[in-house]
Amino acid sequence: MKKILKQLMPYLITTAAAILLAFDYQLFIVENEFAPAGLNGIATMIQYKTGFSIGYVSLLINIPLCIFAFFMIDKHFSLRSLVFCLVYSGVFLLLQELGLENLQYDAQGHDTIYPVILSGTISGIVYGMCLRCNSSTGGTDIVSKYISNKKPELNFFWVTFFINAVVAIASFFVYAKQGDNGAMVYDYKPVCLCVLYSFLSMFVGDFIVKGAKAASKFTVITSHPDEITSEILEKLKHSSTKISCVGGFSHSEKAILLCVVNKHQIVDFKNILNKYDNTFAFSESINETYGNFVKVK
Repeated sequence: MKKILKQLMPYLITTAAAILLAFDYQLFIVENEFAPAGLNGIATMIQYKTGFSIGYVSLLINIPLCIFAFFMIDKHFSLRSLVFCLVYSGVFLLLQELGLENLQYDAQGHDTIYPVILSGTISGIVYGMCLRCNSSTGGTDIVSKYISNKKPELNFFWVTFFINAVVAIASFFVYAKQGDNGAMVYDYKPVCLCVLYSFLSMFVGDFIVKGAKAASKFTVITSHPDEITSEILEKLKHSSTKISCVGGFSHSEKAILLCVVNKHQIVDFKNILNKYDNTFAFSESINETYGNFVKVK
């Protein structure tokens, strides 16, 4: 039973994320005349100009992409992404029928930054949930992953940024309105809102993926390994790994201590090191720690 639940959990989380994003679009995005990030931003602009639902556009774009991902990227990734896209589109179409006018945040062109902050934050949570499950929201995520797999030198961030930049530039023309004299009036506001949405969603998504388990790794070269190890264990409740070494200049025997501590313990760790002479250390940021040391016998 536990094995089945473990296998189903990524799909359940992906389904919950898809429902959340559908509510996000219906309540905070579609009424406020800005395009969010990625191919869903293109779908939003299509709905704005033609009335053709985001739900249908998402299906037309993402089903072929998920089939492509199944053969060219990863089967589990593609199936979970397909589940996301089907659930997201279905729930969005249902919410469109229901309307939910009383719950929609319609800024009516004023203080639109507030629904952007809300929608960007929610989207970031959704992206983070999907990435942690080896899934995606479809569209840009699938394209970026394929390109970064084929050409690792093309950073995933820059591929996504390029696509989002295209959406932002397009929104400058899509959301232009006809003035009183009949001429088109262009506004940079939709562009700014798209950029803000993209930044928020990427920042929050990045934090969800790696921020909660981020840590700091210390490499310590010292003549007092036992004393430092004992104090770290007593005060910070962390152990360390000791490696014997020889100084390249002095040729004296020393020890290297490797220790990973939580972010809020960095200052305490430095204070411990400051007590000892012949001690040198440097730290590195750790995105996430793995393993379970609680059950070590």
